[in-house]
Amino acid sequence: MSLFIASPARLMLAYRLPRSLLIGGLALATSLVVGVAQGADGNPEATTRDYHYSDAHLHFVDFFQHGDGLGDLLDAMDTAHVDHALITGIGVAKKWQQDAPKKPRYYMGDDAPVYWYSGTDYILAEALTRAPKPVQARFSPFITGFNPTDLNAADEIRQLMAIYPGFWKGIGEVFTRHDDLTRLTDGETPRANHPALMKVYALAAEKGLPVLVHSNITSKREGHEPLYLNEFESAVRDNPKTTFIWAHAGTSAELTRRLGRIEWLYDEVERMLETYPNLNIDLSWSVLEPYLLDDNGQPRSRWVKLVERFPERFVLGSDVVGRFGSVGDILSSYTPFLDALSPATARNVARDNFLRWVNVPLD
Repeated sequence: MSLFIASPARLMLAYRLPRSLLIGGLALATSLVVGVAQGADGNPEATTRDYHYSDAHLHFVDFFQHGDGLGDLLDAMDTAHVDHALITGIGVAKKWQQDAPKKPRYYMGDDAPVYWYSGTDYILAEALTRAPKPVQARFSPFITGFNPTDLNAADEIRQLMAIYPGFWKGIGEVFTRHDDLTRLTDGETPRANHPALMKVYALAAEKGLPVLVHSNITSKREGHEPLYLNEFESAVRDNPKTTFIWAHAGTSAELTRRLGRIEWLYDEVERMLETYPNLNIDLSWSVLEPYLLDDNGQPRSRWVKLVERFPERFVLGSDVVGRFGSVGDILSSYTPFLDALSPATARNVARDNFLRWVNVPLD
């Protein structure tokens, strides 16, 4: 169905607060439960883990600013054991131009451009602010509807924060280098160290807001070198008081399709984490395969060791775009990797790290 606003009454019906959740208006279930399975004779047979999540990368609408709506999202979160979610719009809208043979279904559906769309933040804000307080408490809304090449962007964000005081918990996903999305976007090419974004990062530091940035580490034809890494690295380096979340660790599905597994990615991610304590990594979308898991679906040991070295610097996300039925399947696909981590680190990655970044109390 089309997105827009569900009534508070419907939201209360759709929102089934898990029994273990009740911290004031917010309830957070135990993020990692370790149990013992029993064999036929009643003896312990195997140790199992039951994960609860913070979905640290979720888009409320698609590239046409439509979505399933808040009620369906809450149903999906409850089914998938998602206690909390980063929720954001889509900062661009796909144009349906008059010479198109049919209405496009995705931003790459035809050659029509996408354009920066500020209305996405208002769609999200109106949906959430009309929801009951316990529902609102399960989300951390991020601002994304601004042009990252416009020197007015920071002022526009500040104005939006004044319209909805105390509502916004972060900024992003900021689209910079992003495969064909970059090519199709009207106007100046966005990059992570653009002067307009440097002002946005300064505002984020001032307000204590984390920033989720999509910045591909290279192009789909230059897989032998980190072509765009300097753009992102200089942004992180020159804004040490800003908390950065690097979407997909600089990868994308298109890069994987064209280049396969980038062999040097691990070394660059490790170096960046060692060098910049304000940098964190989002493991959503294109990171699970072929990076975290090998061709047999087994965890790669060096990625396990890296996450254990930096147990408070990684998060998971579904990266769904306006359609929420796959949230559970996506998050559960990380189970083999989470199971390879220590229980404390798995709890951090699955849920607690993101809650800390947005100052939500842990149980």
